[in-house]
Amino acid sequence: MNFGLVGAGGYIAPRHVKAIKDLGGNLLVACDVHDSVGYLDKFFPDALFFNQPDQFDRFLMSIDGQHLDFLTVCSPNNLHDFHIRQ
Repeated sequence: MNFGLVGAGGYIAPRHVKAIKDLGGNLLVACDVHDSVGYLDKFFPDALFFNQPDQFDRFLMSIDGQHLDFLTVCSPNNLHDFHIRQ
């Protein structure tokens, strides 16, 4: 199972990342406008991280040979709808 994660810098994201690891999943890519996501390396050292949403979006559109099975949304509640539609 390949995962992407939006809102990696939030307080709930580390619990989701740990759950992905515990399920045997692979976090391919994460995004947050804040760069305080050093904990990602503990679980998924090869995951890509973007702090520019447009770069994250371009990456998602260009994945070749790999795909995301799930996109986990950990951004603030008022941004969930926007990130899901994106």
